[in-house]
Amino acid sequence: MKNIRLSIILFLLLGGIFSTMFSSSYSKELQGHLIKGADISTLYEIESYGGKYFQNGLERDLLDILQENGFNWIRLRLWVDPDNKGGGNCGLERTLAIAKRAKDKGFKFLLDFHYSDWWADPGKQEIPEAWENLSFEELKLAVYEYTKDVITILKNEGALPDMVQIGNEIRSGILWPYGKTWAAAGEEVGGFEGLATLLNSGIQGVKDSLSKDEEVLIMLHTDQGGDNGAARWLFDGIIGQGVEFDIIGLSYYPYWHGTIDDLKYNMKDITQRYDKDVIIAEFAYAWTLENGDNHLNIFGEEQARIAGFPASVEGQKQAINAVMEAVNQVPNGRGVGVFYWEPAWIPVEGVGWKTGEGNAWDNQTLFDFGGNALDSLKYFGMWEK
Repeated sequence: MKNIRLSIILFLLLGGIFSTMFSSSYSKELQGHLIKGADISTLYEIESYGGKYFQNGLERDLLDILQENGFNWIRLRLWVDPDNKGGGNCGLERTLAIAKRAKDKGFKFLLDFHYSDWWADPGKQEIPEAWENLSFEELKLAVYEYTKDVITILKNEGALPDMVQIGNEIRSGILWPYGKTWAAAGEEVGGFEGLATLLNSGIQGVKDSLSKDEEVLIMLHTDQGGDNGAARWLFDGIIGQGVEFDIIGLSYYPYWHGTIDDLKYNMKDITQRYDKDVIIAEFAYAWTLENGDNHLNIFGEEQARIAGFPASVEGQKQAINAVMEAVNQVPNGRGVGVFYWEPAWIPVEGVGWKTGEGNAWDNQTLFDFGGNALDSLKYFGMWEK
């Protein structure tokens, strides 16, 4: 613990110098190119269950609709073995199928490693079933080999990611308890040292899958995009352990993660403090308070009250405008893009948080309940730096 504190203090005194030393040249190129991305991780399952998409009354491939409306990146999450948890929509086979389609159409691709069999977020970072009985040393190797194997498979199939997240919303760490950043009473955890070790295993797995002329950006992603204290705590801890990466990713939902001014302040501070570009890796807002199925939605009247935008197509545009403007206002061009989270997760029976469950997200899409593109979809895609 003493060594961790000393490392963090040294980093702060140096003002992030070593972070600058390892800043990626490829990352610099993003600063003239606004990422307008869509997380479409449920697409394979939606199509398998009969879901369809329409623009101007005509049925179209979702990827064509997105591209024609200005989207240039996709994001896909990956679970190790989702069948263990009943959520088979984000395994490697399906992720590869969507990634290949997107890359063939010219999209850039962000791969989101959850390092879990199911959802990983600040409230849960469960070790995959296949790794449950491994020692810490064995777990490090498993993370490395799994990451390297996945990237190699994607590359060999013509779907090499352009950016990779090592973990999803990692404020509380990954692969609990070995990579957990905080401890409950009486709990033994790896802390930032354990987290950094596992992150470095994943990062090295990416690097070792590439040839000398290939480059993939590394993102580290946290939630609470408007909480500067939380962001500083996490990235001071990670960088203080010597982890090298390119991009800071933030989740920002305006009904959970603070005001737009909070977001602006945080992005300005962390891009300067760590000399990193920042991306909103997740964002969404509701276009209606109606429900497209019988499953309770996350977004209701209280969320609209907190966020301050109407739950309507026009209110969705206002929320998009506020977030895009905030990203564009990050000094020195360090705000490089936004990914809209699951804009195409329309209510199709059987496609939910896990296979066979209902959809809690159907009023935060950029398509109506019948799969028709909303005006807000085009509005999101029109933004430029």
